[in-house]
Amino acid sequence: MAISTTLLSIIESAAHPNFTGTYKQLGITETKLNSMRKALASLKSQQCDYIVAEFFYGYGNNYAGVNISNLDVMLYSLQKYSPETRVIVLVDKSEREYVDKLNEIFPIHAVLQYPMSESDIKRILSEV
Repeated sequence: MAISTTLLSIIESAAHPNFTGTYKQLGITETKLNSMRKALASLKSQQCDYIVAEFFYGYGNNYAGVNISNLDVMLYSLQKYSPETRVIVLVDKSEREYVDKLNEIFPIHAVLQYPMSESDIKRILSEV
């Protein structure tokens, strides 16, 4: 019996591309959540192979002044609850440089800059 690949899409803005058809085509089971809070709760009870999430830099004190972005807390949680999960970060060109700061602290599998295409996500999901 084949083990299904699972992917968690954390959709926090309208810019998040809809790759549901691509995931199905690749045999990946997608779960969509619309907040980081829901994603954190989900990760505590269920591990996944991939997470696709948008990166938002924490300008000023938006994220308590300690964190780099909206992803920091989730990435800390992954170390405890799902350390094998590969994270794919979606980012606007204007914030791309800040993802590198985050990647110095947490391993990020791949970074896709807007606009991204179906072939971009297929390529990343095919790399193991």
